[in-house]
Amino acid sequence: MLNRRLFCALALATASILSAPAAFAQADDYPSRPVKLIVPYAAGGGTDAIARLVANGVGEKLGQSMVVENNGSAGGNVASQQAANADPDGYTVLMANQGPMVVNPHLFKTMKLDPLTAFDPVTLIAKSPLVLVVSKNSPYKSFADLVAYGKANPGELTYGSAGNGSASHLATELFLSQAGLEAVHVPYKGAGPALNDMLGGRGDFMVTTLPSVLGLMNSGDMVPLAVTTTERVASLKDVPTIAESGYPDYVSAAWYGFAVPKGTPAPIVEKLRTATVEALAAPAVKERLEAEGAVIVGDTPQEFGDMMKAESQRWASFLTEAGISID
Repeated sequence: MLNRRLFCALALATASILSAPAAFAQADDYPSRPVKLIVPYAAGGGTDAIARLVANGVGEKLGQSMVVENNGSAGGNVASQQAANADPDGYTVLMANQGPMVVNPHLFKTMKLDPLTAFDPVTLIAKSPLVLVVSKNSPYKSFADLVAYGKANPGELTYGSAGNGSASHLATELFLSQAGLEAVHVPYKGAGPALNDMLGGRGDFMVTTLPSVLGLMNSGDMVPLAVTTTERVASLKDVPTIAESGYPDYVSAAWYGFAVPKGTPAPIVEKLRTATVEALAAPAVKERLEAEGAVIVGDTPQEFGDMMKAESQRWASFLTEAGISID
């Protein structure tokens, strides 16, 4: 028995030693073809905008294009499963953010995938404030107007989101919970479709990422009433925070990162991370993200993984306390 165990141990050690050069060889050749970036939301939203901006920069650093593929079905769960099922070779990357990675496992009762074990983290790209907006024809001219109407007419307000479990959905539910308000949730397959409906007069308000709505605010079609971070956003200095508007404990932010299928060789993960960090430092990318209120991060896989675990626990507690789930 002892000899058999010794033989197995030696075999495993030998396999590990032999596989290490192969992994580095793969990293030397990587990438030799375009890299697919799966975005778990429809085109036109904040996540998609940041994904495309960063993908262009990363592609330049890698010497191969990074091609964006959108799939907003089932709150991003279909995209997550698609990415998790891909070969762990660095040619499939998931745009990892709050909903699919740390919220959906606690929100969807039938979800079988555990993103925290199905993927290897690469890096946290950025964190971004969200903004509560209404259409230019809205009767609510201030955050106080909206809250006052909601309190006087329980359940009559409607709000759109980028999808069940998205940052926009959870940020709104957190606000409603703290404000003691009720509103009807209308989920979409991304922020773009939701904002289009608001432009058409369907929906009272929406909490969404700043990149997804910046153009509509600049054109005057959407009006910002409040932001979700504890500090005001530099580009929206006249827009108050929800915290300073009567709810001091309120804070919520969107975040975006890269993750790859579990088992992707560490040298490839590091090469992808390095290219991403370098892309984020490029003036064109850096200035664009910061102009949209994003805080650039570019941390290590360990740090990104630890953050996602903490976020998973935080939202699991909130969803349980609020009794929010989807069958």
